[in-house]
This record gives sequence, structure tokens and C-alpha cells, in this order.
Amino acid sequence: MNIKPGSLIVALALMAAQSSFGQTLFTYGKYPVTKSEFLTAFNKNNVGGTRDEKAFRNYLELYTRYKLKVRAAYDQKLDTLSTQKAELENFRTQVAGNYLVDDEAIQTLVDQAFERSQKDIHLAHIFIHFNSPTDTADAYKQATAAYKELQSGKDFGAVAGAYSNDPNVGINKGDIGYITVFTLPYNLENLAYSLKPGSFSKPLKGKQGYHIFKNLGERKAIGNISVAQILLTYPPQATPEQKSKIQFTIDSIYAAAATGASFDSLALKYSNDNQSYQAGGQIPEFGVGRYEPFFEGKAFSLTRNGEVTKPFVTSYGYHILKRISATPVPSTKTPAYMADLKQRVASDMRMQEASKSMMQKILVRIGYKRAPFNKGHLWPYADSVLKNANLPQYADLNPKTVLFFFDKRKYTLNDWKNYLQAIRNVGDLVNGKSKEELLQSYVEASAEQYYRSNLERYNNAFAHQLDEFKNGNLLFECMQRNVWTKANDDTAGLRKYYTNNYNRYWWQPGADAVFFSGSDQKTIGELYKKIDSDRTNWRSIAKEYENIVQADSGRFEYDQFPISGVDKLGEGFVTAPVKNATDNSYTFLYLIKKHNTKDPRNFEDARGFALNDYQNYLEEEWIISLKKKYPVKVNQSVLQSLWK
Repeated sequence: MNIKPGSLIVALALMAAQSSFGQTLFTYGKYPVTKSEFLTAFNKNNVGGTRDEKAFRNYLELYTRYKLKVRAAYDQKLDTLSTQKAELENFRTQVAGNYLVDDEAIQTLVDQAFERSQKDIHLAHIFIHFNSPTDTADAYKQATAAYKELQSGKDFGAVAGAYSNDPNVGINKGDIGYITVFTLPYNLENLAYSLKPGSFSKPLKGKQGYHIFKNLGERKAIGNISVAQILLTYPPQATPEQKSKIQFTIDSIYAAAATGASFDSLALKYSNDNQSYQAGGQIPEFGVGRYEPFFEGKAFSLTRNGEVTKPFVTSYGYHILKRISATPVPSTKTPAYMADLKQRVASDMRMQEASKSMMQKILVRIGYKRAPFNKGHLWPYADSVLKNANLPQYADLNPKTVLFFFDKRKYTLNDWKNYLQAIRNVGDLVNGKSKEELLQSYVEASAEQYYRSNLERYNNAFAHQLDEFKNGNLLFECMQRNVWTKANDDTAGLRKYYTNNYNRYWWQPGADAVFFSGSDQKTIGELYKKIDSDRTNWRSIAKEYENIVQADSGRFEYDQFPISGVDKLGEGFVTAPVKNATDNSYTFLYLIKKHNTKDPRNFEDARGFALNDYQNYLEEEWIISLKKKYPVKVNQSVLQSLWK
């Protein structure tokens, strides 16, 4: 075997790098933590982006403490708690769907949609309807005859007139105008975009009939347009006199618009379009393929905003259009446009293609294999189940006969029978499908369920996310039990901690004061005047406003006051109301007594600070005991490689 020297060097370097990432960075007791695991956590939580020695060493201490606490939770069997199991299962259900999507296939569809969005196709169409998906013989015969006539060189419009069931074929001769991406159902869009200009397709079977397309020509995509319209409808079977009268009215409206009359006002007064007349006639932005070709042609013929068409007639009546704006199709893959296409793809039938792609990947990952069986016996058996008839007896079929299997799961004839019994009255799942298709549907339904239930075996990212959530929950639970609740409930211990550390808890210079806050400026102003004129009775005055004004009294340090310069105010001072920019409420304060020196806090005043410190103290004591139980050993050479 000949290996180029350069290739050998690269291969060895890659092997060395992989080996390095698999090295143990530290152990706690018998449990190892690899360099790779540590770096994954560090990179995820390294918000500042610093990667020097200090950053790695600091995070090593944090991560070590995290691993010790989680191990303690497992030692206490907190993972077996019903609440922990339920929360983990709920989280699993929520996020599993994110891993059942083929991102690569979706991106391919998005890229395809972008390419197709760059051009519009002028399309002609022959549609031959069939009665049902199981009764297509006559429609197929007609479609085949039409196709042969096209092959012989006959005019597409003439063939469409002779065969197409499109109700408008008598008028349009099959010409349905321009289409672009997302105009048609995905299978028909694929057919349209597969044609070269001037060519026509073979008959394609759709949900309601057979389709034949012809590409009449192509152009660069013209994008979307927003217009306002004035529509004067005429009744069905309108007489020439009625139409003449309506035409006279529309011409008069156009003359008024052309001489400066407000289009909005004219639409409000005259337009019969109930969806738009109150909005000045403006209809939602649209692209090609949304309305009748003639209507679209008139709309897109407007070249500047504010331009108005002359009156024209469609099957709906007489129209006048005014251009509001136009949105061209981006010619480059801008983030905003690609995000919009991705959203449209996600809500479109083409997502079925991504689902099929994902299913094929799932079947490979879970090791799907079909067992040998006799179709000549299995299909009649399935047919009897669907008809709820007596089941035929075959020597090679019994309830335990295996039809297919995945890695660690076999699916039997009895399993399929139960599935068929469950769906036999659901027409959409059964009608028009062969027994082979029904079996494949069962395979795919079973595969998705099996894959979802065993997802952590097949997807490392999901397994990591699941473990991360589980360990995070366990960390919270063990901290709650060993630190937070313990500190909060241990009043004697907390008081003892305060006594031993009372010199840490001081009041900084400040004042005894009352803050009055409310959302109504008039009410706050009224209260302010009353208290300012009778300060010693502030409590009884404030009680009159207790449901609409909040009064907070206590001792505050100067830096806690929302108003600057309080240290310079005299005792008994009442400040004027000020507006709070954060919530538009109003506040004033009554300064009762000043404290211009530091004073020790008593236990009640210091309780919140002492509780926080006591929790930290208990946590440190707990960590010390855990490090004794699980001695931590760091591989210094691996550690130094992190920043070197």
C-alpha cells in the first residue's frame, strides 16, 4: 500500500487530535471526565469568549463542583423520584420532534424553492377528471388519447378544447397564465418546472384527475405587487343594457380618479368588493398564479406606485386598479428571504418529501429488515381483517409469525392485525391502498414510534440534551435538599452563623423613609399635598389611598433611593412626585429620619444577607465532604493542553 507522505502526516495528526480529545482531564473517585466532555461544556458556557489559563482553571473548578453534586444526587437516588421521572419524560416528548426532522432534506427543498422563485413559467393545462382514485380507467383513456394527439403535432389549445374538463377551457384554450414556486401543488410544480419552453408533459395522475402541461415560455420572476381596486360587479346573465350602464359608471369613476379624486374615497363609495372597499380598495399583496391571468397582467403592467389602469372587464365585472407597491424577488440568498422560504416550505406539501427522506434514514438507523412471508397468503388474510370477516387459516401463518423487525424488536402477524383493525374504518388510511402499501404504512408508523422511543440510542445530540436536562434537574433537587431548604429551615444554625459573623452585616448611611407610588398622576399629586401639609399623620392619610397607592416604609441606604441627593435633604422633607421612566408610574418620598453613619444590622435586618451567606457556607461544607468521598485528581498535562 502506497501512502503519500503528506497524507500520512495529516492522518497521524487527525488520529492524535482524536486521541487527545478522548484523554481523561480529571477523575472524581472512580468517575472520569474527558477533555472532550469538558470542552463541550466550556464552549457552551464561556460567554465572555476568553480562552486563557485563568478561564480554563476557573471553569474546571465550577465543572468539578457540578459533577460532584450530580453524583451526590444519584447516590441519594433522586433520579428515581416520580417527579424527576415525569419532568424528564415531559421534556423528552417536547424535544424529540426536533430530532425527527431531516434538516438536510429541508435545506435542499429551500434551495430548490429559491432557484424556482427566480423565474415564472407561462403554462397551458389539460385536466381530465376521474370519479375516484379507484375509478380512473376512462380518465386515463382520455388522457392517453389527448397526449397522442399532442404527439402528432396537433395544437395544444385545440386538444385542450376537446379533452380538458377545466370549466374555463372554452375561454382560455388551456392557457392558465404564469405560475411560479408555491403556485401549484408540489407534484404539479415539479412537472411544470421539468419542462423546457415549448415542450409538453406526459399525463400525470393527481388526486382528482390527470394533468398535461405545456411550457409556453419563461421570464425572469416579476415578484409580488400590491394594488387597490374599484370593482363594479354585474349580476349573472346581465343584459347588455345593464352592462352598458355599469360601464358608463366605471368610466365616470375613472375620469374622476384621473383628475385627482381620492381613489380611497371612490372605492369606499362605489366598489362592490366587500373585502377591500373599506380599506380604500387595497387587496393583499399577490404574485403570479393568484388571480385570473388577464387581471394579473393588468396589475403587473403598472410600472410606478400610484399609477391607475383604465377600466377593464373580467368574469367578475369591471375593474380599475391602482398600484400601491411592488416587491421584486431577491436575486441572492439573503437571510431574510431564505428564512421566509424555509417557513413556506415547512407549511407546504413538499415537506412530505423531507418526511420520506427522514423515514428512509430512520429505517436504516434502526436496522429495518423484512422477514420472508407468503404474500399469496398474507394479503387475503389482511383483506379478511379489513372486512371483519372470518380469518383464513394457513400453515405458514400464525399470530407469532414475524413480518419485519428492527434492532431489538420483532413485529408479528398479530401486531399487524391489531393495526388493521384500528384503521379499517378510517377511509383516508385505507381507501385506494394496496395491501403492500398498508403494510408499508404500518412499518413506517412502527419505525417512527420505535425510533422516537429509543432516540438516545441513535442520536448523540439528543442523548446529550436529555442527560443535560436530567442532570440539571437533579442538581436543582440536591441543592434544594442539601443547601437551600436546609439553610432556610435551620433557624438556630442561621442565628448562630449570624452571631459568629455579625461584623459583616452593616447598615450603610441612609434614612428611614416612606415611598409612595401610583399610576395615576392626579391621585399621587393629591396625596402628596395632603402628606406635605400633615406629615406626622402620614399613616392615616395613606390608608385612605391603600387600594390605589403603594406605600413602602423602612430603612434604606442612600444608593437605594430612586431620587439622587437624598443625603442632602433634611429630616421631614417630602419630595415632589417624579415620573418613573420604566413603567410611567409616579413616586414621591417622605424622609423621616437620617442615619449618616454605619450601624450594625440586627438579626432580622441582616436575615436575608445572612441566609445567602449561610447557604454558601453549607454548600462549601458539602463540597468538602464530597471531595473527600470522591477525591478529585486532575491530569495537569491534559489541562495545560487546553490553552497551549
